[in-house]
Amino acid sequence: MNLNPPATMTESAFVLVLVSLLMAPLAIAGVALINTGLGRSRSAAQSLLGSLAIVAVAAIAFALVGATLTGTQGGASHIFHLAGMPWNWLGKGPYFLGGLATAPAQSQLGLLFEFLAVALAAIIPWGSGADRLRLAAGCAVAVVLGAIVFPLAAHWIWAGGWLSQLGVNFSLGSGFLDPAGAAAIHVLGGLSALAVAWIAGPRRGKFPPGGFATAMPGHNAVYILFGCLLALAGWLAFNVAGAVLWMHAPLAVLPVAAINTLLSASGAVAATFAVTRIRFGKPDASLCANGWLSGLVASSATAAIVSPIQSILIGLIAGVLTPLLVEVLELAASIDDPSGAIAAHGAGGLWGLIAAGALAPQSGQFIAQLACIAALLGLILPLLYFLFWLVNRIVPFRPDPDGERIGMDLHELGGGAYPEFVIHRDDSYR
Repeated sequence: MNLNPPATMTESAFVLVLVSLLMAPLAIAGVALINTGLGRSRSAAQSLLGSLAIVAVAAIAFALVGATLTGTQGGASHIFHLAGMPWNWLGKGPYFLGGLATAPAQSQLGLLFEFLAVALAAIIPWGSGADRLRLAAGCAVAVVLGAIVFPLAAHWIWAGGWLSQLGVNFSLGSGFLDPAGAAAIHVLGGLSALAVAWIAGPRRGKFPPGGFATAMPGHNAVYILFGCLLALAGWLAFNVAGAVLWMHAPLAVLPVAAINTLLSASGAVAATFAVTRIRFGKPDASLCANGWLSGLVASSATAAIVSPIQSILIGLIAGVLTPLLVEVLELAASIDDPSGAIAAHGAGGLWGLIAAGALAPQSGQFIAQLACIAALLGLILPLLYFLFWLVNRIVPFRPDPDGERIGMDLHELGGGAYPEFVIHRDDSYR
């Protein structure tokens, strides 16, 4: 795989990537629907409105600040030297998207990819805060991600930062590879979800004193499963566009990348279907959706690198791990994650990065992938937790207990998503 960017992008490659990126928002719509369906009915309108608001806020924050800090491949950046090696940590792009109209075609498309990537990353923690995270807090989290944390990760990975230079500086394969955002979007989103769930705490009644965790199933399986189908179309777009933009793959590779995306998701949902069928006696729709998402997330790292048979295996392993991790997080760690984002996006992304390194032909590639995982867990997660902790001090994550009791729709919007529904006794807190 040629990882050196071509001097100019061909017209056919430009059109293909642009059309793909115009389809990529389907991934955002799919995740938003899944998040809404997995929450309670009394918070459904707030969930979808929040997704729309978070996409808008993340895009504005990235345009005003984040794009400057991300920079571009070969552009100006902040570099310090340690042990005789350059460490490229932060971009120095133009302010407020200056000069965008005259930038090279590949830089323009790369920026569009990053706008869509930060929007997708920002709505992932929103699902983990379902039923108790205020709209203002969700938007504040999006500002932190769009202006600070995503640009940092995107520069390291896509814009010539130190992770992408591990091959040049330390002979570790081709440097860290993340063609479609397994790390920059999904692991970042999953770690953000973990930080939000930790700081916000569980929903009222989820973990009663001295008892088992209370089941709070998602209110609309149709939203959840339809969201999975929408997400597939968006993931195909992200994986195809990312292979061209960040790995400079020839066009002949792209059909295989699209097939691998479908096969990874298919293997994952088949495995989750089997695991939940064995575990509970019947397949579980919400966990199967999480398995499907986990397979898609893993494909973000591997679709342009591995063979179709390997994609099926990667999906099968993701589909086995996801429902087990969802159960461990809830029952063993007492983490309330209604959307399953920590397992599907966070762990699914980590597994995809490991698989990409293990199956890549280049010597040292596995170590490069592990270096990024170490950076995400050792640097990005503590940074996220600290910044979100500060946000919570300024813009409290949770509403007052009465607001949570009546539901986020009534509390924040003054009306429910389903006004004809009657709230029954078993849908109220005891």
